Amino acid sequence: MPELKPKMFKESEKSNVSENLIVNIFTFIVVMAIILIAESVIPWIMARDAIYARLGELKDAGSELSFDTIRRVTTEISMQSNVFIVMLFCTVFGTLIAVLYCRYAEARPLRSMGFAKPKAGLHYLQGVLVGAVMMSVIALGSVIFRASNISLCSSIKPLTVLLTLFGFLLQGMSEEVIFRGYLMNTIAGRHHPFIAIGVSAVAFSLAHVLNPGFGPLVFFNLAMFGVFASLYMIVFDDIWGVCAIHSVWNFLQGSFYGISVSGSGQAESIFRTTPNTSSKLLTGGDFGIEGSIFTTVVLAAGTALLWLKLTKASAAEKSE
Repeated sequence: MPELKPKMFKESEKSNVSENLIVNIFTFIVVMAIILIAESVIPWIMARDAIYARLGELKDAGSELSFDTIRRVTTEISMQSNVFIVMLFCTVFGTLIAVLYCRYAEARPLRSMGFAKPKAGLHYLQGVLVGAVMMSVIALGSVIFRASNISLCSSIKPLTVLLTLFGFLLQGMSEEVIFRGYLMNTIAGRHHPFIAIGVSAVAFSLAHVLNPGFGPLVFFNLAMFGVFASLYMIVFDDIWGVCAIHSVWNFLQGSFYGISVSGSGQAESIFRTTPNTSSKLLTGGDFGIEGSIFTTVVLAAGTALLWLKLTKASAAEKSE
């Protein structure tokens, strides 16, 4: 059994964090609430008039303004290119708030969040490759098993796709900094690494609970992604690789293959993936392919490989 004690966890032990796990989780919820507000202010200002207008039209037509209706309208407006791109770029506030909180409230060095300098560029490029391979295997696997078709879009907007790439680079990093660099490493500084990995993985999954199409398999897959990302971060003892994996995973899914990213709806993309079946097990339903069995298999394989690598590394250290 590997000890799972990278340098970043040891650095986290020097923090001002409470020994009480419940306090750690409650504090994270407060910080997360602040992050969500900071990230949503500008996109909300941009989209609110259109959202209110659409809801007004539905109400005048006699439609009931249920939670699902409001969520659907909000999602549709938010996926308009100008709003969507701004939403992605605004996730930089999440990164900044998490870093500032850990640095000054917890008195943790950036190294404890995984911001290590050695091989940062190499590890990021490796993460780009890993993320691209994983999402491509998932998307193309669904085609091979005839669960979906992939076709070239008739109208491609290169500038929009390029801007979403830069946006996803920020968005993927933001989620990893929040859930792994902050939450996982904070808990790992005071508790067993398994607890840190488990709490951060479940928190990451629950953060998507209001997204369209969320269900048991989606919850499981997102939690598994959290475990995979945690182990990957531990293997390389920095955050760069998982930031790249997360960013490329989302970009290829949404802006390359044209698949709904975590139930957000379809954005401008190079290809368009359309389902051939109504089976949520194969397509992920409204949530997108992240909620499919193809994602389960790929994440399970990736997690197993990382665990094997950690086990071998631990055995080698003990034999020295």
